[in-house]
Amino acid sequence: MTRLYLISPERLEHPSIFADDLRAALDGGDVAAFQLRLKGAADDAIARAADTLRPICQQRDVAFIMNDRPDLAVKLDCDGVHIGQDDMPYAEARRIVGPERQIGVTCRASRDLAMTAGEAGADYVAFGAFFPSTTKSVTTPASLEIIEWWSELFEIPCVAIGGITVENCRPVIAAGADFLAVAGGVWNHKDGPEAAVRAFNELFSADR
Repeated sequence: MTRLYLISPERLEHPSIFADDLRAALDGGDVAAFQLRLKGAADDAIARAADTLRPICQQRDVAFIMNDRPDLAVKLDCDGVHIGQDDMPYAEARRIVGPERQIGVTCRASRDLAMTAGEAGADYVAFGAFFPSTTKSVTTPASLEIIEWWSELFEIPCVAIGGITVENCRPVIAAGADFLAVAGGVWNHKDGPEAAVRAFNELFSADR
């Protein structure tokens, strides 16, 4: 069954205010993970956000994932790290975070990158973008076939990312994605984050 993987907004000027949105989202239903993705933010701003938001996730058994920075994942006691193709090799990230933390790897729309990451030991691979995204300008369009192919052949979970909303996600669920990574589709939902998470979970259970 598909589960939700939340990604933070790109900017969090006031983590304590956003904390209310995060609590509301997690009150809406099952969420597997939350990724703190603050591109270009200073380390102390990332640390402040992590220290505010991590307890909210961990109290609810939601994995708290740091984007791009294995060093901060360790320092800030995160449950894992998500690395892109331009960040660092998987082996180096694993050496930094140790055996216990999760590592996810962005594989865009590439079967080769996904197989390489899977063979190296990644805990999940991420494919996308499936739809135009408001949070990322440079996106590699991915087709649903890559999720169908991966889920038929490999045990390692796959995450679908890129512009996913309650309105457009059904084909991605049907293709076999283990997780849907969603940012704007939850935080900017017209009825608020709690309603968005509830709606996603209703679609997941309907698809079973």
